[in-house]
Amino acid sequence: MDENITCNCCEKMTLRSDEDRKKLINRLNRIEGQIRGIKGMIERNAYCTDILTQSSAASAALNSFNKELLANHIRSCVARDIRQGKDDVIDELVLTLQKLMK
Repeated sequence: MDENITCNCCEKMTLRSDEDRKKLINRLNRIEGQIRGIKGMIERNAYCTDILTQSSAASAALNSFNKELLANHIRSCVARDIRQGKDDVIDELVLTLQKLMK
């Protein structure tokens, strides 16, 4: 990739409190542990239904993480940008919601 090309995801940043960052990272660490557990189940030739149950739980945990992050995004970034007259944040939010709902 050309060093001079940047993506939109790298241009914006969200400053989070230490507490919020810690909560999000703790959630991701738990999800990461669930994924490692599922991998271990595959390696041990666990029964398919047991693996699917754990996979469903990991998926639900990731969905919960996404909901929390989205709610925080709307309350902070989106609200701030709208107050500043940056209405393009609404289109960005709509695109994000469409991606999440696939």
